[in-house]
Amino acid sequence: MTDHLTAPLTNRSLPIALLRAREKVMGPIRAMLSDVGVTEQQWRVLRVLDERGPLDPTEIADRSVLLLPSLTRILQTLVAKGLVSRAPHPTDRRKQVVSITANGQQLIAENLQQSQDLTAWLRESFGSQKLDQLLDLLNELDQLDPPNKNTPPK
Repeated sequence: MTDHLTAPLTNRSLPIALLRAREKVMGPIRAMLSDVGVTEQQWRVLRVLDERGPLDPTEIADRSVLLLPSLTRILQTLVAKGLVSRAPHPTDRRKQVVSITANGQQLIAENLQQSQDLTAWLRESFGSQKLDQLLDLLNELDQLDPPNKNTPPK
């Protein structure tokens, strides 16, 4: 007799649940961004730069959850649109520093209310306490170290 492994039902699968929740949240945001001509990834980069100030590309990639090769293309597009600028690092000429421009800040400011309205809708629909708890749990999940390939998880 062999043990038969079965996958959890899709409504109890964390990866699928996370994807469904992402689409529920991102659908309205995607529509907003489409109206202003930026992608989700471009928006994340702009938000990170607006929040944190000038950064090097590696830190932008990390904070905006992008791979560095993808970020390189995104930055080229954002520079061409006049939403970010690049300059040599002040102490290491091999590096660059990326900054949001006044046009980039204006794009965020012009869409901030709609973004806040979407957050308010989530807070009202889901409940303030549950939304805060969800954010805390997701941030905690993000801090976990994945198991080593050679060591099975406990």
